[in-house]
Amino acid sequence: MKALGMIETLSIPRGIEAADTMLKTANVDLVMAQAVCAGKYIVLVSGEVAAVKSAVEAALAASRESLVDSLVIPNIHDDVFRAIAASSEVSGPNALGIMETFSLCAAIYAADAAIKAAQVELIEVRLGRGLGGKSFVTLTGEVAAVRAAVKAAENIEETAGMMAASVVIPSPHADVLNAIY
Repeated sequence: MKALGMIETLSIPRGIEAADTMLKTANVDLVMAQAVCAGKYIVLVSGEVAAVKSAVEAALAASRESLVDSLVIPNIHDDVFRAIAASSEVSGPNALGIMETFSLCAAIYAADAAIKAAQVELIEVRLGRGLGGKSFVTLTGEVAAVRAAVKAAENIEETAGMMAASVVIPSPHADVLNAIY
């Protein structure tokens, strides 16, 4: 089973140290490690569930008091990886869903819940770059499916209190879509 693990720290040095610890602790692949807005540092790894859990647990100890959030999602949907890399190819939408979160981890939880809940396509999972520490998820599909996906993401335990706002736009204007893609 493919899993995704992530840590989010308030300290760039502690975040880099945690990344090194994760990679030395378990057989995981580095998906992303970078500084993001508000002086945070994020590390994402993937691999077998047990390895990802071990890596994240080791990172929790390494990040110490600088830890903001962490996650382990077993059986992560493959489309979430493409959306994090902003490399999703999507067809013309009937609706556009946008979910904004206060936590970077919450955005990934939201994206995974949304794609698993309804027949939608993820466009992007933007993790804190140029957003003052927030994140957002964009997705597309039929109006009812996008509404169901957004509602599912809002209702999972992992996003409780972390959803800043969400909206579903039926038949978005072409210029809005061009700005998003």
